[in-house]
Amino acid sequence: MSGIEGVGDAVTGGMFARAIEPEAGEAAHDAGGKCLNCGAALVGPYCRMCGQKGHVHRTISAIGHDLIHGILHLDGKFWRALPLLAWRPGDLTRRYVHGERAKFVSPLGMFLFSIFLMFAVLQIFGLSLSNLDMRSSEVVQRNMNVARQEVVRELREAHDRRAAFARGERVVLKNGQPATLDALDREIAGAQEGVDAVQELSTGTGRFIDADFDTGWPRLDHGIEKFNQNPGLALYKLQANGYKFSWLLIPISVPFVWLLFFWTRRFRFYDHTVFVTYSLAFMSLFAILLTLSGMTGLPSGIIAIAAMIVPPFHIYRQLKGAYSLGRFGTLVRTFLLVNFCFVTASFFFLMLLGIGALG
Repeated sequence: MSGIEGVGDAVTGGMFARAIEPEAGEAAHDAGGKCLNCGAALVGPYCRMCGQKGHVHRTISAIGHDLIHGILHLDGKFWRALPLLAWRPGDLTRRYVHGERAKFVSPLGMFLFSIFLMFAVLQIFGLSLSNLDMRSSEVVQRNMNVARQEVVRELREAHDRRAAFARGERVVLKNGQPATLDALDREIAGAQEGVDAVQELSTGTGRFIDADFDTGWPRLDHGIEKFNQNPGLALYKLQANGYKFSWLLIPISVPFVWLLFFWTRRFRFYDHTVFVTYSLAFMSLFAILLTLSGMTGLPSGIIAIAAMIVPPFHIYRQLKGAYSLGRFGTLVRTFLLVNFCFVTASFFFLMLLGIGALG
């Protein structure tokens, strides 16, 4: 596990080590014509007005370069980008892709800052997944008591129907079908299994993931087993690895965005990567806002509504502006992308679970 954690630490540290942008522009070659950022005539490799390099990249390899060097510069560029990221994310994405680089903090810079700040806020307020007592919290116990009462009642009613049938009375099953002796016995057996399952969970001997659940990936199956044995430790590792490997969300997400436009050559993988990275940055900053709102006493109902409405709305606006789409096309892609987000999150969770299995 130490080797895998070391990779995560190395990548994270490498990205944050390059914390200042020494130059205003990007790329590395001379170019003629006008500056893509401010429109001034170019003389030499740099713009004499804004400092941006004449040649700007638009290749997927440049994303790897940014990942290695990791840029985070909280000057005017950040404060110019932040309002656009919040309300006009599509405009920000399109302008950055098409050459306005010196005005705004880069997508990776924004992403790294937001991820770092989000986990810092969680630590400051002591919000850790490992603090969740998954078996003895008040809410869990209350729900467990309700479940116990329900399954015991079902078992008692099944026995009553069985006794009535033995007395020769006309009996119907729970599903409304005429009763038979075998059907009644199966009904009792099923109800008893429910009682046993609730009893196991309430006494702390139950499993959160079925022991028969087999993914076909031995390392992941081992991680599931460890999660069942010690949920608190597993949740702590998930949170720690989630921070270290959060950058993996970018390459995991980009193919799903590409699927929304695979038939057109207007957009490149670089464009989708900028879109995804800015979107993830916003979602992290929004999570920080919700956390702080909850800590200041904002009702949980309002926070829940905001958490359900704002992300899809932001995705809609970013898609519409970044790719110059119509309303219908944007709505369809928003629906698909929201569902893709759940797939991405699930895949990322399984990856973290597999990585945690090495510990």
